[in-house]
Amino acid sequence: MATAPALDKPPSAVTGTPAVHRRKGVVSHWRLYAAISPFYLLFLCFGLIPVGFSLYLSLHRWDGLGPMEWAGLAQFRYLLTDTDFWSSIGNTLIIWALATFPMILLAMVTAVMLNSAVRFKNVYRFAYFLPNVTSIVAVAIVFGSVFSTNFGLMNALLQAVGLDQVAWLNTPWGIKVAIATLMTWQWTGYNAIIFLAGLQTIPSDLYEAARIDGAGPVQTFFRVTLPLLRPTLLFVLVVSTVTGLQSFAEPQVLLQTTANESTFSGGPDHAGRTMVLYFFQQTFDNNDFGYGAAVAWGIFLVVVLFSIINWRLVRRRGED
Repeated sequence: MATAPALDKPPSAVTGTPAVHRRKGVVSHWRLYAAISPFYLLFLCFGLIPVGFSLYLSLHRWDGLGPMEWAGLAQFRYLLTDTDFWSSIGNTLIIWALATFPMILLAMVTAVMLNSAVRFKNVYRFAYFLPNVTSIVAVAIVFGSVFSTNFGLMNALLQAVGLDQVAWLNTPWGIKVAIATLMTWQWTGYNAIIFLAGLQTIPSDLYEAARIDGAGPVQTFFRVTLPLLRPTLLFVLVVSTVTGLQSFAEPQVLLQTTANESTFSGGPDHAGRTMVLYFFQQTFDNNDFGYGAAVAWGIFLVVVLFSIINWRLVRRRGED
């Protein structure tokens, strides 16, 4: 008759795999750990340590040169009442909404067209993806000319249809529309490629069955394509949200010629000052590195909040 293992023995003795053997197993694979160690070392040096130092810095007042002065949570308390910070959050959310929803619609339409194209598919994919790999500085300079008040292409089109000129880069809503248009142009092709990958996973049998049942192209899209594309749509929404909330180069380059106060002021009435732009203004214009670190943590919490909201949407959909 088999006997039960003694209860007074350690788990390693009962299972027959001593801890010493496990340690030897780790040591025996040291070459594999050494091969992947550069990534973790770089992540430690340029990821974890700067994050930890930024949290430490947010608890101090420091101009970057002199000694640090302990401030505790005073800078976070001020951050909660900082109207400029809340204004930058509002600007960021408005620009994100103006850019994200038209971009997703255009990307989905573009993906459907690419999926049904017969010839030159690769050429179209390259052409639509090209804006995403183009330098944002060069793109912003071009868009600055497009939205110029006196010689811009947008005002030329408005005058061609009998409408008055718009001072795009000198009015609050014009600034937001210009930045949102730039972001839409930059990311539409990228997300179209992602939608295209999702479309190509849908079985063609479903389309044939819908065609046999008498469904037209519109019904097929809303009853077959869109429901099966929902996971991809939610992924694009999450990525676009995180990217849009961290917009910096677009307003900084597009509005630097119109900003009189600072490179990071966001144009007239600070209409284009996003959260990250406000962080750079406090840190590098005001040389207030401690409060800049507190602003960075505030931005992090906003991004985490929106990420959790999107994650809950995905999770609820998966549980239904």
